[in-house]
Amino acid sequence: MKGIVLFTDFGPFGPYIGQMESVVQLTAPNVPVINLLSNAPTADPRSSSYLLAALRHSFPVNSIFLAVVDPGVGGERKAVVLQASGQTFVGPDNGLLNTVAVQSQDTQWSEIVWRPEYCSMSFHGRDLFAPVAAKLATDAADDLLQPFDRNDLNDWPHDLAAVIYFDHYGNAMTGLRYREAYFGKTLTVNGIAIKQADTFSAVTEQQAFWYKNSSGLVEIAVNKGRAEQQLALRMGVEVSFLVV
Repeated sequence: MKGIVLFTDFGPFGPYIGQMESVVQLTAPNVPVINLLSNAPTADPRSSSYLLAALRHSFPVNSIFLAVVDPGVGGERKAVVLQASGQTFVGPDNGLLNTVAVQSQDTQWSEIVWRPEYCSMSFHGRDLFAPVAAKLATDAADDLLQPFDRNDLNDWPHDLAAVIYFDHYGNAMTGLRYREAYFGKTLTVNGIAIKQADTFSAVTEQQAFWYKNSSGLVEIAVNKGRAEQQLALRMGVEVSFLVV
């Protein structure tokens, strides 16, 4: 059965998530909706794209991701659907879906050519993307999409050596997928050298370390502390591995 997964930067408060869920339920009342993330990097489609690409792997084939991080809403960017490795992604063509595309072997892009009778210039998540996602979930998307080829992603990095997200605990996720080649290496950020550890309990309290997180990304943490504060981290700060 198809399900719809919400990925947005709308935040946990306010009416926006509920309004999108309502549109989905009106069109596809029997389709489950999961609010995966509502605090994606604010107005930052590039960083959000690496997070989306990592989190997608927790969901089965046929999942439909309704992804909205859209500072250019109302502008000239396209509204698109990406089919990649058996999953579907609905959202703005502003980079948010690019990392999924470059990390996938089998992709197809389509432009959303359908428009509703009313479409707010500032809330395409509710008025455009949500109904399209719901129609895709119920196999009622005929004539909504126009496939197109794209060859402009050759320079889009498959991984991003930078901080892309801070979780509730102050841990810093990077856009680097873990590789065996990183095992045992020292990570540097803000001029600070950080050793690897497999678990929080493997280091002393207040000690910083990096590890492979549950989504397969390189993450920086402090045992019983907040890496964001203690290492003076910020969104987009670059990380690198020491070459020995």
